[in-house]
Amino acid sequence: MRLKIMPQKKSLSVLQTPLILFLCQVMSALEVPLDLVQPPTITRQSPKDYIIDPRENIEIQCEAKGKPPPSFSWTRNGTHFDIDKDPLVKMLPNSGTLVISITIEGKAETYEGVYQCTARNERGAAISNNIVIRPSRSPLWTKEKLEQITILKGQSLVLPCRPPLGLPPPIIFWMDNSFQRLPQSERVSQGLNGDLYFSNVLPEDTREDYICYARFNHTQTIQQKQPISVKVHSMDELNDTITANLSDSEFYGAKSYIERPPKLLTPEGRTSHKEELRENVLSLECIAEGLPTPSINWTKEDGELPINRTFYKNFKKTLNIIHVSEADSGKYKCTARNSLGFVEHTISVTVKAAPYWITAPRNLVLSPGEDGTLICRANGNPKPNISWLINGVPIEMAPDDPSRKIDGDTILFSDVQESSSAVYQCNASNEYGYLLANAFVNVLAEPPRILTEVDLRYQVITDRPAMLDCAFFGSPIPTIEWFKGTKGSVLQENTYVFHDNGTLEIPVAQKESADTYTCVVRNKLGMAKNDVHLEVKDPTRIIKQPEYKIVQRGGRVSFECTVKHDPTLIATLTWLKDYGELPNDGRFSIDNDHLVIMNISDEDDATYTCVANTSLDIVSASAMLRVVDRPNPPFDLELTSFLERSVQLSWIPGEENNSPITEFIIEYEDAFHEPGIWHHQTDVPGIQTTAELKLSPYVKYSFRVIAVNSIGRSLPSEASEYYMTKAAEPEENPTAVEGIGSEPDNLVITWQPLKGFDSNGPGLQYKVSWRQKDGDDEWTSVVVANVSKYIVSGTPTFVPYLVKVQALNNVGFAPEPGIIIGHSGEDLPMVAPSNVRVNVVNSTLAEVHWEPVPPKSIRGHLKGYRIYYWKVKNSSKRNRRHVEKKILTFNGNKTHGMLPGLEPFSHYTLNVRVVNGKGEGPASVDQVFNTPEGVPGAPLFLKIVNPTLDSLTLEWDPPSHPNGILTAYTLKFQPINSTHELGPLVDLKIPANMTSLILRNLSYSTRYKFYFYAQTAAGTGSPITEEAVTTVDEAMASRQVDIATQGWFIGLMCAVALLILILLIVCFIRRNKGGKYPVKEKEDAHADPEIQPMKEDDGTFGEYRFPSELNDQKGSDAEDHKPLKKGSRTPSDRTVKKEDSDDSLVDYGEGVNGQFNEDGSFIGQYSGKKEKEPAEGNESSEAPSPVNAMNSFV
Repeated sequence: MRLKIMPQKKSLSVLQTPLILFLCQVMSALEVPLDLVQPPTITRQSPKDYIIDPRENIEIQCEAKGKPPPSFSWTRNGTHFDIDKDPLVKMLPNSGTLVISITIEGKAETYEGVYQCTARNERGAAISNNIVIRPSRSPLWTKEKLEQITILKGQSLVLPCRPPLGLPPPIIFWMDNSFQRLPQSERVSQGLNGDLYFSNVLPEDTREDYICYARFNHTQTIQQKQPISVKVHSMDELNDTITANLSDSEFYGAKSYIERPPKLLTPEGRTSHKEELRENVLSLECIAEGLPTPSINWTKEDGELPINRTFYKNFKKTLNIIHVSEADSGKYKCTARNSLGFVEHTISVTVKAAPYWITAPRNLVLSPGEDGTLICRANGNPKPNISWLINGVPIEMAPDDPSRKIDGDTILFSDVQESSSAVYQCNASNEYGYLLANAFVNVLAEPPRILTEVDLRYQVITDRPAMLDCAFFGSPIPTIEWFKGTKGSVLQENTYVFHDNGTLEIPVAQKESADTYTCVVRNKLGMAKNDVHLEVKDPTRIIKQPEYKIVQRGGRVSFECTVKHDPTLIATLTWLKDYGELPNDGRFSIDNDHLVIMNISDEDDATYTCVANTSLDIVSASAMLRVVDRPNPPFDLELTSFLERSVQLSWIPGEENNSPITEFIIEYEDAFHEPGIWHHQTDVPGIQTTAELKLSPYVKYSFRVIAVNSIGRSLPSEASEYYMTKAAEPEENPTAVEGIGSEPDNLVITWQPLKGFDSNGPGLQYKVSWRQKDGDDEWTSVVVANVSKYIVSGTPTFVPYLVKVQALNNVGFAPEPGIIIGHSGEDLPMVAPSNVRVNVVNSTLAEVHWEPVPPKSIRGHLKGYRIYYWKVKNSSKRNRRHVEKKILTFNGNKTHGMLPGLEPFSHYTLNVRVVNGKGEGPASVDQVFNTPEGVPGAPLFLKIVNPTLDSLTLEWDPPSHPNGILTAYTLKFQPINSTHELGPLVDLKIPANMTSLILRNLSYSTRYKFYFYAQTAAGTGSPITEEAVTTVDEAMASRQVDIATQGWFIGLMCAVALLILILLIVCFIRRNKGGKYPVKEKEDAHADPEIQPMKEDDGTFGEYRFPSELNDQKGSDAEDHKPLKKGSRTPSDRTVKKEDSDDSLVDYGEGVNGQFNEDGSFIGQYSGKKEKEPAEGNESSEAPSPVNAMNSFV
């Protein structure tokens, strides 16, 4: 079984140029198998008009088939050509083709003529067309002497070509001596006759080598005409003497250089006629002269130009219509137009037609006794004449045959016999040509036979047409039927298409179409059948198409093309560049379904196509790669239109590199003042290539241009030529002028000097002027150079001055400058604030009031008032001790301020001073005030020592900041169970003079949490907390392992200790980030020992025992109290956290220590962190830190 594949049809994406595979399936007439007797049939012959190369052997083709094989003979010019008599002529074996050997001897011209071949056997004779043999000719140009053409600018000119007549006609083109084609345009173009037309000439048309070339393609030779020299003059070039000595006839034409309306150079007149043959190309031409250069437009009267067949060439001067037909006959109008007028020409077109077939005669196979028809129908303009021949002889001269009847273009056959077999020729001719067709009548009696191979297997893609062949032969012509499957019924035409040659067409093949098909052919002499098998495959599809990419030059790109195909087929994936093969370049690599291109260059900008191909179908998808980059730098910078304050810069943009230029940046260099430094001048849009640049005086300019696109900036262009502008007076004065005294008796005037670019000329100086603001003095002025400061001495202290600084140069002064107000130097204030009063707000805050000083006594810019205050002694002690002073500054003309962060129960002294730009004035009279008592800080430490089964010993020290007189201590404690829940809270009051306490009647092996507070008359302070555990019962301890000696316990304790140390460091850092002010920290570090409470002399411990009811409660604690929520505990490292003051200086004043509002009121609130009160009863307490959770481990 042989496989036959359905023709491929490519599936195309909308993004690609179609890759088209044409399928031509010819449904030919019934073919007679070559093993059966049949008349000759011409299969190959040379063209009717056969132009030969005279340098090569002549080969005149004539091939034919038939049974028995035909013999061949030739006629030349209508008479028998006896090839045996000419040794140069040979006929190829088993062929009628003639080979005439003229390369060694003989001439092609000898064998010019009309040849005709006859192929003959016992069944008839077939003849070829009349083959006209002509050798090609490429004659030389005749020698001629050409004078130089002298012409005035603006006149029209025609340079004649007049090539020699050749066979076939040559192709004409104009070039120069360097074999470069001469540029053509709407103004200069070549006509259909080869002449070169100038609508008007320009000076650049002057040259000495206008050469017309004729190329003869058949012989591959080129002939050239003598060069033509043209000289174009303008009237300005001709002086009076030359004009007087030259007559008008010495110039080409006799008209002067003036603008004029169009006039046709070809064709001439207003109308002309053109005749063309059907199916040829109709070429119409209109070339006009005029100034300005005319443009050409074409129309058709009473009709439209055919859209798909109309093409313009030669800048619309030539109209081409391809495949013309009789319907294209009519009047065509060309219009030449310029701004001064127009001219029209009408061309009447007539389309004639050589004969062409309507119905060509076809071979006729008949069985004895059958009837048949040969039809020969042709058309043309004029209508062709139809004539018949039989076996190459006019049918009128042939013997009569009762089985045939001639009826014009039809021959009717009836009751044919074997003797009726012959070859008939039909000739259709008119004045423009002829058609000759051979058609045989072959009388045979043959049973059906199937010519297609047996058991062919076809493969086709789903939804494509399937063509199942069943070529057959028989005489009489058999009938054919198709069946599907082994038991199928006859197929009908509603689903299938049956072709005359026996082919079965399935228009849209589906999966269910796959099966075995049987064709059966029958005639009266027998029958034959054949099976064919159809397989339907899935189509190949590109499920991931390559995508459009924009990549910068030098980058990398990857195109993906994922293909899905029928698993029984083998698919190949091929990549194309611009529909050709990929370059043999290592930068291109294919990895499975990816095409990767490295180091991309401009040459890679193309369309890339992936082609997926199987034996049945082919699909493709394309994507463009656009290679972009920064623009190339502009070039050819040119300066024009030179004016004093402007110049015009023009340039030519560099290559855009596939990304449009959006703008141009113009920079300038001042080679006189700042050589080598480029400054921004202006930006212009990307479509602009000139710019009018504003210039400054006395600058040596050079410019460069930078192009910008979406990728980035180009490199700068080459610098332009230099252009030096003239000097002028300055246009600007110095800026940032100030007048500020540095001493009480001077005024320092400073300014920002002009840059050299702004000097506008040589000799740049500054005129500095000043006078007192409130006086009647005249301006005092000095002129200085190369400085930016001038000091006026001997001024009164802090007096306002009017100051101005004016620029000048050798050309003149700048415009009048603006006036600023300055002041001479300041001195220290002379007067202290008066009536200072202090109002104590609370134990840490006081308010101070004062009367402002007189303005004149300030002697400078008022900066504010400054309060100095310090603590002298504690109210509870008599001896005094000096401490560091604190300072608060209140900006502006304030009359009161707040003193925050004071220590309670302390003695303070303060004074107030006024401040100006020079410094502080004298201090006011000291004011003394006392702060009331406050709540104390936490006790200095709390230690729990000597734990026993039922007792713990507590030791402590009073607070470092008692903030008053201690009245008592408060101790609160509660047990903690194994789930970290807190038990009932016990509250005890302890006298202020005690520093230790023993707690008895506690539960053994129980953890307790303690909260310890100090008290003054102002209230209770913040607590210090601690945890401790009573010891284990000895009997129980004897049953337990001493874990303190276990290695794992020691390691665990070390880890816990390290973690606690780290957390303490963190807590210490966070504590120091609180609101403590510097002076407070110093006081903490150097606390006055006078305020520390004294221990009792005997140093004995106080003692406390639980009441009996507490002992009763202890025994039922587990039953009477529900478990509390998991509590937290404070560190057990025996350390005490010092409590910070509730007030911070940072929250108040400004300057060194604080900030206040405009009215001197206190801003913000300082608050220290306090541990929450212990939970009462069953209430849980919150954990203050993660350290406590670690300390709760038992």
